[in-house]
Amino acid sequence: MRLGINLGYWGAGMDLDNLEVAKEADRLGYSVCWAAEAYGSDAATVLSWVAAQTERIDVGSAIFQIPARQPAMTAMTAATLDSLSGGRFRLGLGVSGPQVSEGWYGVKFDKPLARTREYVEIIRKAMTRERLSYEGQHWTLPLPGGPGKPLKLTVHPEREHIPVYIAAIGPKNLEQTGEIADGALLIFPSADHLEETAVQHIRAGREKVGKTLEGFDIVPTLPLAVGEDKDVPALADAFRPYTALYVGGMGSRKQNFYNQLAQRMGYEEAAAAIQDKYLAGDKDGAAAAVPQDLIDSTTLLGSVDRIADRMKAYAAAGVTTLTLAPAGFTLEERITALRAGMEALERAGLA
Repeated sequence: MRLGINLGYWGAGMDLDNLEVAKEADRLGYSVCWAAEAYGSDAATVLSWVAAQTERIDVGSAIFQIPARQPAMTAMTAATLDSLSGGRFRLGLGVSGPQVSEGWYGVKFDKPLARTREYVEIIRKAMTRERLSYEGQHWTLPLPGGPGKPLKLTVHPEREHIPVYIAAIGPKNLEQTGEIADGALLIFPSADHLEETAVQHIRAGREKVGKTLEGFDIVPTLPLAVGEDKDVPALADAFRPYTALYVGGMGSRKQNFYNQLAQRMGYEEAAAAIQDKYLAGDKDGAAAAVPQDLIDSTTLLGSVDRIADRMKAYAAAGVTTLTLAPAGFTLEERITALRAGMEALERAGLA
């Protein structure tokens, strides 16, 4: 099992710290450095900056939002980043959510599975550097009856095949991801529930196209906080607002994928209570309603030995790249957590 690092969103007052974290991850032998985007910093610019100041670590978008870019533009960005980084780019995609898609980009959040499939097909075709033409439900290239003509990508990416990852939560999305992508980006993953909430659906998608899980990258992101085992409850408390935001406030009452995931993990009553409080404006109450074991099962908390044991469980559940989001208010704290993550991987015998 390999390790990755997720820098999250840029512009949160830790920009230079994030760069130092990425450089230290590169030095330690982390496999990939991911950057996110929502409605602030864009991931492409961040990744180009990180790639320019690192040597070995891959850089990946987690994620490029599908409603934000036309698929041909994403192919151009991927080819450019792969070329500039010397073949170190990984293309992570996701449909975002209805609030961001419709509120920020003005793109209707409908038929996300069909849109994702077409999007990936266009990118794959563009990356072959053949002339691009496509007829689908959501995109037609060139537009019929106009002056457009099939064009081909002029940039030569470093590699013929740039790996495509899809951020997936729901069963149908996970199955399609197994069918059309090279990897899956997961959030709030519990090792105890990973088979039924994710892996079985990915496997089903692979089987649909005559493939196995061999070579498919299963990539969950887990917050990491290092301390004494006796301090695990206090460490968990630090992530209450984070968990409450996703389970309670990310999306609408009817369309909150993270809330649905918590329910599938057996937290139906807690998920409902968190959402009720969050949507009523009681964020503190929502955070207090998050069960400690939900936080503990979806993060890495405690001593290096405890974290190593948890890493073994994730590896046994099918994880191939474990992405860490090291917690800390200072650069020193985050670097310490980063080093502890690699030490735990080695102690687990997984490096």
